[in-house]
Amino acid sequence: MTERIEADIAVIGAGAAGLSVAAGASQMGARVVLFEKGVMGGDCLNVGCVPSKALLAAGHAAQNARRAARYGVDASVGAIDWHRVSAHVKDAIATIAPLDSVERYEGLGVTVIQAEARFTGPREISGGGVAVAAKYIVLATGSRPAVPPIPGLSDVPYLTNEGIFDLPSCPEHLIVLGGGPIGCELAQAHLRLGAKVTVIEAQSLLGNDDPEAAELVRRTLISEGAELREGSKATAVAAAQTGGITVTVEGLDGPGTVSGSHLLVAVGRKVSFDGLDLEAGHVGVGDRGALRLDAGLRSNTNSRVFAVGDAAGGMQFTHVAGSHASTLIKRLLFKLPARAIAPDQIPRVTYTDPELAQIGPTETVLREKRVRFEVLRWGLADNDRATAEADRDGFVKLLIAPNGRILGATLVGTGVGETLSVLILAISKKMKVGDIAPLVVPYPTRAEIVKRAAGSWYVPKLFSDRTKCIVRFLMRFS
Repeated sequence: MTERIEADIAVIGAGAAGLSVAAGASQMGARVVLFEKGVMGGDCLNVGCVPSKALLAAGHAAQNARRAARYGVDASVGAIDWHRVSAHVKDAIATIAPLDSVERYEGLGVTVIQAEARFTGPREISGGGVAVAAKYIVLATGSRPAVPPIPGLSDVPYLTNEGIFDLPSCPEHLIVLGGGPIGCELAQAHLRLGAKVTVIEAQSLLGNDDPEAAELVRRTLISEGAELREGSKATAVAAAQTGGITVTVEGLDGPGTVSGSHLLVAVGRKVSFDGLDLEAGHVGVGDRGALRLDAGLRSNTNSRVFAVGDAAGGMQFTHVAGSHASTLIKRLLFKLPARAIAPDQIPRVTYTDPELAQIGPTETVLREKRVRFEVLRWGLADNDRATAEADRDGFVKLLIAPNGRILGATLVGTGVGETLSVLILAISKKMKVGDIAPLVVPYPTRAEIVKRAAGSWYVPKLFSDRTKCIVRFLMRFS
């Protein structure tokens, strides 16, 4: 027999977006049912953000030891203990996992059903022997690695982010297909932990980011020993005769091959709604498989259905999932006309070393739109904290409208993902450069580069001949 439950909100998917909706709504008094067919926490906890940053931390530790001589400290890196590195990654997951567990969410009042769910009507979903009639249904089904249709790829044991963290040993030679943020992060992590790494990218490395900032990341990867094959398209994959995998590529230098022990496919992610039976739920899908949603994340064809996180399309970040959850809480519980945050207010960080952090449009985008702007920049080479730490590569670049409003920002350098926060606030609140320049920033910190860049807006006027004349005149009456 099928158990029937009446709920205010039914959520499909217990990743970052679904968990945020479920926790918030339940704690505010709504009756919530949460379906999850896999592990709680979704990709971010289990095969994404958390393990990748843990692996990067291990790689950074090894590289810091190699570079210790610049401080007069003799240090070296012996053999990397891969089992201990893997244990560190798994410990990071295990430490956070209780926050996303079934037990915690049931303690918050959420009914958790560990089964696959599908629509059985416009306001009903079923799974695990349970049918849920809900006032609202939220799709938080996430995304999965995109796999390109390369001849031979399906015949070899390739990796994605869903398997890369379970390797029993460090790859001897890791071939990374894709030079975006995921590809670059995992390439550098493995490179620093002892693997030989080749990155194959059809366009240019970090091609969606500011080219000048991406170039600094590119030079760093090359200096650490990575082989970059940019402008090269993978045309075939095959098992190598001596073991491992061979990738055939075509690029500006003509055809060639790259052979390695492991292949990581990191060309992006795709959203899929297989098994949900969207038709039964009267949920419309566009030509490219994306849900048809309004600005408030509601289905255009079923006003009782919403989507959050990767399932909603657009930028695929955990912090976007959290923002979407906040939007839904306002709409569903408090009936407020909330809208999803605009893409140009969403920050993005690539956690390589150096980090590359951005918010708002790049110079390229603004020029394509024929928007007038001025570039203000300040380098870490002129920052005292960076000098003291002998780590001076990087800069901040602010894109400023004629009226002084901050349109976008790019930062590249050590830890700039943290420094970005003040610019996130400035752009989201439509602040002007004059709101940033007077800030009192602790000395010495890397965050000073933002204040210095903002202050440079006033330099031409402050130190002009006109200003000098005014000052000299006023000094006569002192």
